[in-house]
Amino acid sequence: MTTPLTEAGREQAAHTAPGAGALRTRLGSAGPLAVTVGLLLVAVLAAYLRSGSETIVSQAVLTGLVTGGVYSLIAMGLTLIFGVLDIVNFAHGSFLAVALFVTYTVVQGTGLNPYLALPVAIVVLFALGALAQFTLLNPTMGRPLESQLLLTLGIALLIANALRLSFGGDPLSVALPGDHGVHLAGAVANQSRLIAFAAALVLAVGLYLLLAHTSLGRAIRAVAASRQGAGLVGIDVRRIYVITFGIGTACAGAAGMLIAPFTTITPTAGDQFNILAFVVVVMGGLGNVVGALVSGIIVGLVEQLGGVILPGQSPLFGVFLVFILILFVRPQGIFGART
Repeated sequence: MTTPLTEAGREQAAHTAPGAGALRTRLGSAGPLAVTVGLLLVAVLAAYLRSGSETIVSQAVLTGLVTGGVYSLIAMGLTLIFGVLDIVNFAHGSFLAVALFVTYTVVQGTGLNPYLALPVAIVVLFALGALAQFTLLNPTMGRPLESQLLLTLGIALLIANALRLSFGGDPLSVALPGDHGVHLAGAVANQSRLIAFAAALVLAVGLYLLLAHTSLGRAIRAVAASRQGAGLVGIDVRRIYVITFGIGTACAGAAGMLIAPFTTITPTAGDQFNILAFVVVVMGGLGNVVGALVSGIIVGLVEQLGGVILPGQSPLFGVFLVFILILFVRPQGIFGART
């Protein structure tokens, strides 16, 4: 029988309980960040020397920042789920695809601006994620990691096929009225991409504040640090599992809606983002929310600058090269703590 949860007990559990899977919301050291910024500056210089054009480099930096902001939001949901539940969620990209189709359905049914579908996408994906955790994943908690891994893979396949049956396999799109280019520092970005970047950062900061400064956030961090300790101070661990998975899935939902105006909508559209989200999560440090935010920006910049430095190669070549180098030097990720 658990004792009632007090504010002091919740705070103590969140900050002192041990656990390798603890959810971290603060930077552990400025050293790794400084080195990473230095390497990015070197990449910018290399891109300028390779292209000989300030405009090309400015365009690559602007596009990288805008794209990286969306990557950060997707990865923050994924790392939140891993940090609390220790689940490698292969269905994350499929949930993002659901948000794309939710946005398409809202726009087609109402004719409204696509961004008015943002609250709908967040609510629907939170409910869908919470339902999946409550009905399918909660019964497997405490079992070997492979149980949840295979189950999320099955959920991903189920979602992809359900979307294909419901909407067909033809590519769809959502148009944003008046989506004109905006000139910034010699570069141009579509209005939709800038809105997606700004909204992603706002939502990411909101998630950070939720985790760091609310009673729910303290309960989530307590469960991440030690589920046994959290249970002893009165936290309903399985309820926190459901809420956390819902929040993580809602992040994918928000990201899916934000990229809908400039992404081709298909049942498997989330797969490419799923791969990059895992790269961002591991690079930033497993379970580190701030690490996911910063690492997403880094991946976006490397993706675009790599295309300038190594023309003719896949933009992901540079991303995976940097990813391997970082893990070789710092296996726990840029902001990950040694365990």
